[in-house]
Amino acid sequence: MSESKTRLGVSAYAICVFVLALGSNGFRNLVGWPGFLGLAVALVVWGIVIFGRERPERFRWYRLPAPLYWFLGLAILSIFWSQYRVESVLGVIGQLATTLLAVVIAFVLSWHEVLRTLGTALRYLIGLSLVFELIVAVFVQHPVFQNFIDVPESGKIPKLLYWSRDLLFVGGPIQGLVASSVLLGFIALLGVIIFGIQLRAGLVRPVRGWFWLVLSFVTILLTRGATVWVALAAVVVGLVLALWARRLGPERRVPLYVTGGAVLAVALGLVLFARDFVFGLLGKSGDLTGRVETWQKVIDLAEQRPWFGWGWISYWAPWTEPFASLDEKAGIQVMSAHNAWLDVWLQLGIVGLLAFAPLIVLTTWRVWFRAVDPPRRGYGPPLTYATSALWPFLVMIALLVQSLTESRLIIEGNWLLLVLLAVKSRFDFQLPSLEAEPTQLPWRRIPITHDTDTIGLRR
Repeated sequence: MSESKTRLGVSAYAICVFVLALGSNGFRNLVGWPGFLGLAVALVVWGIVIFGRERPERFRWYRLPAPLYWFLGLAILSIFWSQYRVESVLGVIGQLATTLLAVVIAFVLSWHEVLRTLGTALRYLIGLSLVFELIVAVFVQHPVFQNFIDVPESGKIPKLLYWSRDLLFVGGPIQGLVASSVLLGFIALLGVIIFGIQLRAGLVRPVRGWFWLVLSFVTILLTRGATVWVALAAVVVGLVLALWARRLGPERRVPLYVTGGAVLAVALGLVLFARDFVFGLLGKSGDLTGRVETWQKVIDLAEQRPWFGWGWISYWAPWTEPFASLDEKAGIQVMSAHNAWLDVWLQLGIVGLLAFAPLIVLTTWRVWFRAVDPPRRGYGPPLTYATSALWPFLVMIALLVQSLTESRLIIEGNWLLLVLLAVKSRFDFQLPSLEAEPTQLPWRRIPITHDTDTIGLRR
C-alpha cells in the first residue's frame, strides 16, 4: 500500500468517526439503533486494523493519562454494585469503544490531520443539517418525527419527539440531522472554532474558509440556543487570554492569570446570583428550560449513594429504576442530568468525580500551554507562533462550558474529543511554528510523516 493511499484511508476513517460520534442522533434516525450499532462496531474493527497496520512508534500504554485509567477502571468496577447491571455492562462497553476510537485517532494522526479531518466532518454535519432542514421546509412542509420514538396517539406532542419542526423559514430553532437545536448549535460552535483557525492559518482557501465560517454563525443563529452563545463568549475570552499570554511570554504572565481568575469569578457570580438577568438577555428563563429542577432531583438521588454512585450507565435507561421515576419533561422521561459533573456524581459518586476532575484539569493545563508556549527548534531562539496551536484549547473551553448544562461530555462525540485531546496532549507535545504550518495539499498528496522538527516543552 502506498503512503498516499494509506494516509487517505486513515483520514477517511477519522472523518467517519467524527461524523458518527458527533452526529449519532442523526444516524439513529436514518438507520435505527441496529444500524447505528453496526456502524459503530465496524468503525471499532476498522480502527483496530488501522492501528495494527500503522503501529505507531510512540504508542505505549503508560502514555495514556492516568486519570483516564482511574475513571474507566471505576466505571468497570461499578458493574458489581450497579442497580442496573445489564445496562451498566452495555454502558461500559460503549464507553470503552468510544475511548478506543479516540486513542486510535490520537496516535495515528498528527495534530494537523486531526484539525483537517475534524473540519471536514463538521462541514458534512453542518451542511447536511441545513440541506435537511431546507428539504423539510420546501418539500415536506410539516414537522418530521424521529423514527425511533413512539409518537403518542393523542394529546400535545412534545417538542423532543420531532426530528425537524419545519422552522427554517421562520428563523428557527432548527434541529438539523441531529434532531436537537442544542447539539446542532454546539456542532456549529465547533465549526466556528475550527474554520476560524483554518482560515486564519491559511490552511483553506479564503472563499471556502469564509463560507463555512459564516454558515456556522448562521447555524448558531438559527438554533437559537442561549448556552451556545455563553460558550461562544467563553471561547472568545479564552482566545483573548491566549493571545495576550503569547505577547507576554512565559515569565510575565502573572497579571494575565490574575485577570483570568477575576473573569472566571465574575462569570460564576453572574451564573449563581444573576442567572435570571443574564439568560433573560438571551431570551431564556433563569431555570434553563427546567434544568434546575432536574439538577435538584439528581442531587437528591446522588446523596443516597454519595461515594460510589448507582453504577455507570452513560445514557440513562428510562425503563429501569431509579431513572424510570426520576424526572420527566413534557411527558417524556429525561435521559441525562443535563450536567456532566452531576451525572458523574450520580453514577460513580464522589470517587468518580475525583477521577474525572483531574482528567479535565490536566488536559486543560496541557492544551493551554500548547496554545501559549513559544515553539522552538532545539535550544535555539523562539520561533513564530502557529495559529493552529490554539484550536485544542478553544475546543476544550467549549466542551467545559457545555458540560455545565448538558451531559454530552461523558458520552459519544464530546467524550471522543475529550479523550482525544487528553491522550494526544499527554504524549505529542510538539509545538508547531508558523513556518511548519502545512500547505493546502490535496488528501492524496499528504504523506505519512513523523515530524520532529518543532519540539516544545513537555508539561
